[in-house]
Amino acid sequence: MSWRRRVEPFARPFVFAWFKLARGLTLGVRGIVIDAEGRVLLVEHTYTHGWYLPGGGVEKAETAPTSLERELQEEAGVRLTGPARLLSVHSNHAHHPNDHVLVYLCPSWEPCPATSQGEISRVGWFAPDALPDDLRPGHRRRIEEAFLGRPVEPHW
Repeated sequence: MSWRRRVEPFARPFVFAWFKLARGLTLGVRGIVIDAEGRVLLVEHTYTHGWYLPGGGVEKAETAPTSLERELQEEAGVRLTGPARLLSVHSNHAHHPNDHVLVYLCPSWEPCPATSQGEISRVGWFAPDALPDDLRPGHRRRIEEAFLGRPVEPHW
């Protein structure tokens, strides 16, 4: 187990407290990146357990699409070659007060070098009907909404 995974459960409350003080509202983006075989791209972080859709927080003075492009390059080595399409908007208040997450479908992309060092332990491609058991629940729901016709839930 990496040192980041051991430290993360203790550091998370302090990071969230800082965000709450520094930002009244937070916004995140997640990308559903699809390959030619119809598989979905997922990432596993070095600091927490489970698989996630690639993405992260929108920084000050950054648009949501720009943030999505940056996060995909950083985490997964994916450069968008066409526009991403906004699929849904979700409240993430159960995990972080005043947080929202935008989910985008990203069908047009090309590989590029990942720019983040030490954040991602694994990148994997999975069929929408054969997702890993330790895929985080909110991420599983977003994939099911996009591919399996599940109604979009407003909460993450």
